[in-house]
Amino acid sequence: MTMRGASAGSRADLVDRLEAVLGGAGTDAAGLGDDLFGVASVLRGEPGLRRVATDVSTDADAKAGLVRNIFEGRLSPAALDLVAEGVRRRWTSSRDLADTLEELGVMAVVRSAGDSPSDTARLSDELFAVHRLVDEDAGVRAALTDSSRSVADRRRLVATLLDGRALPATLTLAQQALSGSYRTPGVALEAYERTAAAVHHQRVAEVYVAQELSATEQTRLQQALSRQYGREVHVNVVVEPGLLGGMRVEIGEDVIDGTVAARLDEARRRLAG
Repeated sequence: MTMRGASAGSRADLVDRLEAVLGGAGTDAAGLGDDLFGVASVLRGEPGLRRVATDVSTDADAKAGLVRNIFEGRLSPAALDLVAEGVRRRWTSSRDLADTLEELGVMAVVRSAGDSPSDTARLSDELFAVHRLVDEDAGVRAALTDSSRSVADRRRLVATLLDGRALPATLTLAQQALSGSYRTPGVALEAYERTAAAVHHQRVAEVYVAQELSATEQTRLQQALSRQYGREVHVNVVVEPGLLGGMRVEIGEDVIDGTVAARLDEARRRLAG
């Protein structure tokens, strides 16, 4: 999530505050995430409240007092403090506060899955699998984007699809993808994958190959990319037989294309030119 001007600094401050909260003993990270998602939804649905909460001409203490009065007893103390701090900050756009609270909620839910390498890998793999399911299964995609169905109905569908097959954190994020700030569930899930990696100081690489990589090949690729980028890289593998051979690696804005198809295209361009 990219923000400009005052919003970038405000977001960074709130991320630091969230990390301090999550580092404390006894914090219910999953509950904190749910609370933040709820406030973000309220702000998006109530334009008047959103304008007041982000109005630079209104006293910061008055705004913090207003949200405390509105949400007292409905949020955990940790969530209420974060929201109150959020309205004290300056925002370039009125929507940036709600978007930031959603992102903080994603971070909290990611942390609820655990911090061990195996926990991190499982959550990342499950988010990627749900993302691919939504992208590749036209029936699922149509059901999850059908505006004639209520959000609650679509959330139940996600719960049915993932019942017993995924971490609670994966289910929470998959359901949030239906009603957050992103235009489609697939776009939301892709963003959540990046956030999950960032929380654990990783990057995500999508690797497109003509056939499945062996466990050894995937480990070697992951280690090579981690060395190249100077931080842990989580590798998601997508099999596309049309590539013929080789692989294409997408990591952030970088694309490393060593597929046979790409080399053939390049040869055709040279012959034509």
